[in-house]
Amino acid sequence: MTGSLGSWKTDAHATARAAAAALACVIALAPVPHEARAQQPGAAASAPSPATASRTMPDGQAEARKREALSQDEGIAVPQRSRIASLASAQRVEAQAQAQYGQLLKQASSQGALAPPDYPPLLRLKAIAERLIPHSRRFSDRSDAWRWEVNLLGSKQVNAFVMPGGKIAFYTGIIDRLRLTDDEIAMIMGHEMAHALLEHGREREGQARLAQIATVGASVFSQILGYGDLGGQLASGASQLTLLKFSRGDEAEADLVGMDIAARAGYDPRAAIKLWQKMSSLAGGQGQPPQFLSTHPAHATRIDTIGAALPKVMPLYARALGVAPDALPPYASNWGPPIR
Repeated sequence: MTGSLGSWKTDAHATARAAAAALACVIALAPVPHEARAQQPGAAASAPSPATASRTMPDGQAEARKREALSQDEGIAVPQRSRIASLASAQRVEAQAQAQYGQLLKQASSQGALAPPDYPPLLRLKAIAERLIPHSRRFSDRSDAWRWEVNLLGSKQVNAFVMPGGKIAFYTGIIDRLRLTDDEIAMIMGHEMAHALLEHGREREGQARLAQIATVGASVFSQILGYGDLGGQLASGASQLTLLKFSRGDEAEADLVGMDIAARAGYDPRAAIKLWQKMSSLAGGQGQPPQFLSTHPAHATRIDTIGAALPKVMPLYARALGVAPDALPPYASNWGPPIR
C-alpha cells in the first residue's frame, strides 16, 4: 500500500382477494422511459437550438455548444427506468444511505482505518471523482442536488461502492491488489456511480416489496387449499431468483454507463477490459459461481460486452482529449499487453 497512514485493520377469503389484487399490481409494472433530463445549469426552459444559439453567441461558445449537443446524442443510451422503483421513496433511500455511510466512516475512524483528508491516495480518488461527477447529470436529474463525498478505507477487501446520494468509498485492497491505474479507477468509480445514478438500490427496494407481496399472496392461497405455507416457500424462492436476475442486469448496465461517464471525463474506456482481466487473474483457480445464479456477469461475458460497446464510447474519449479517434494510442496498463 502506498502512503504513510499507519496501521490499517482488516476488516385468511377477504384476505385472499386482497392478496390477489396486490399480486395483480405486479403485472401492471412495465418499464417506462426515463424521465426527461434536467436542463444544464443556466439554461432557460425554452433554450434555443444549437443552430439558433450559434447566431447569438461568439464563435468559440457556439462551437462548444454544438460539440456538447453532439456528445449528448452519442455514447451509451440513457437506460429505461422501471416503475418498480417508484414503490420506494428516493428521498428515503438516499437518507438511509447517508446514515449508513456515516456509520461506516465512524466505525472506520474508530479503528484507525479511515484515510485522513491529505492522504495522497485519497486525493487521487477525489481528483478522479471531480472529473467524473459533472458528467453524471446525463443519467440522473437528482445528482446535481447530491452532496458527493469520497473516502478511502483501509482494508484488504477488493471492493468499492457509491451509495445513493453520491457517497463514494474505496477500499485500499482494490487499489493495491489490482495495481489500478487512474483509468482503471475511473472505470470502477464510473460503474459504482452508475448504480447510484440509475437508482438500482431504490429499484431493489421496490423489488423487495413486490417479493413480499407475492410471498404473502401465495401463502394465503396455499393455506386455503390446505397445503400449509408451501406457496409462500415457492414464491419466496422465485422472488429470490428474480432479484438475482435484476442484479445481474444492473451490473451489466452499470458497466456501460460507467464507461460512458469515464470516457466523457477523459479516461480511456479500454481500461475496463484490462480491469476485468486483472479481476479474473486475481480470482485465479478459485473460479466464479455459475453465471445464472451469480449477482455479477462472468468475467468473460463482461469483457465481451464491454468490448462490443467500445465503438460507442471511444469517440467520447477522443473528443475529451481533443484528438481524432484514429489517433488514439493503444491503452497500456501496468499488467499484460496493450489494448488497441
